[in-house]
Amino acid sequence: MLRHTGIRIEEMLELSHHSILQYRLPTTGEVVPLLQIAPSKTDEERVLLVTPELADVLSAIVYRIRDANRVVPLVVSYDAAERVWNPPMPLLFQWQVNGEDHILSVNTIRKALNEVIKAAQLTDATGELLDYQPHDFRRMFITDAIMNGLPPHIAQVIAGHDDINTTMHYNAVYPSAAVAARQAFIARRRSLRPGEEYRVPTSEKWEAFLGHFERRKLSLGALRPVIRQRVCPRSHRLL
Repeated sequence: MLRHTGIRIEEMLELSHHSILQYRLPTTGEVVPLLQIAPSKTDEERVLLVTPELADVLSAIVYRIRDANRVVPLVVSYDAAERVWNPPMPLLFQWQVNGEDHILSVNTIRKALNEVIKAAQLTDATGELLDYQPHDFRRMFITDAIMNGLPPHIAQVIAGHDDINTTMHYNAVYPSAAVAARQAFIARRRSLRPGEEYRVPTSEKWEAFLGHFERRKLSLGALRPVIRQRVCPRSHRLL
């Protein structure tokens, strides 16, 4: 659930059977499954499109928690933020303890996650078991979405962030990938421009270019001495 939605752990534990919605497209009449996320950290409600992978997860969860009458039991939960007890609801993340239905706690989710990692023997390069936290899957979801072409401002809405800079902070793109993407972007832009725009600059033009910055430093009142540096017009390296 965390991997396919990118929701926060407290949002996941508040999901109920009523959070699974259906929306019929007015243009085609197609029924689209949606997942309703209750207001949480930003106090803004949002709706996520249910992918086929997420649909399999939801189906497995509902199948697991149904009772003998194939009904999702009602459980009472405590809202730590509001410090109130919620009314009984058909919450998705529940289990039975001593024959009674209870909601799963955050600590139970963390413990179960560590047990899965240990059972699967997921290790790093040194052979140590990986240490995943529920919030790590939020970073994975956002990173995977952006790297596969989802615009950052759309990822911001899906993640429920107020500021797009927060979303980009979660986007754990490696520097090498960022550099490669930037180079590919420049290459595509250059291919659309006339070739004569990319002539090799002459020595005189380079001198005039560097002189512009030297004069700017003096005009701004820079007290440090300006060191003239020559640049090779072909390799663009300092001499």
